[in-house]
Amino acid sequence: MNTNNIDLLVENPDTTNAFQLPPEAKRLPAWRLWVPLLLQIGLIAAVPATAVYTFITGKTVVLQTAPVDPYDFLRGYYQVLSYDISDRTNLQKLPGWKDLPAEKTPCPPGVACPQNTQNVKPQTSFYVILEAPKTATNPGRPQAWKPVRVSLENPTNLPANQIAIKGKYNGWQMEYGLETYYMPEDEREKVNQEISEAQRKQRQSFLVEVKVDKTGHAVPVSLWVRDRNYRF
Repeated sequence: MNTNNIDLLVENPDTTNAFQLPPEAKRLPAWRLWVPLLLQIGLIAAVPATAVYTFITGKTVVLQTAPVDPYDFLRGYYQVLSYDISDRTNLQKLPGWKDLPAEKTPCPPGVACPQNTQNVKPQTSFYVILEAPKTATNPGRPQAWKPVRVSLENPTNLPANQIAIKGKYNGWQMEYGLETYYMPEDEREKVNQEISEAQRKQRQSFLVEVKVDKTGHAVPVSLWVRDRNYRF
């Protein structure tokens, strides 16, 4: 190193200040690190915690699935299902449907449109009140609960044979958070073959058993294909 440069550093010690970090770049307090981390962990844990609460406290309900394409039923590790209550044409016949927020659908010029040209606004949340079947026709297989009305608010004081399940309109069908599930790899192909065979004889031949809590949140429990039950 050049001796002249060494002499300059010795004579001007203040020049070393140029290499110091600014005050705002000093070490952050520890809480600035662990508080956001704990918040993130809490948000991640809240999802399974809600599902566990619903599974423990919820009422068992059986939903009728809509017919599916067996080749579209399995998508990798997931199963995709829809239900009779996913179809808005099934719900718009029920009491309470007209109370949901609606938007007017424009009618193309020169086309004779029906008088009822209003659709539910996308992202509208609602509740479908389901009623338990009165009698069991097949002891080895449960019966689907029947939708009896629609409500914008979560109804209170329902009779023991009814429950409200919460849904949302996504713009083309109703969703209940029950449309996609994971099933173990060793059962996926077997279930798919069962459904394909069953639907050749009866289109609506399988059911989904769910748990619904008092807030309307639902989690899947099992799938019934004819008289066989597969746990999720």
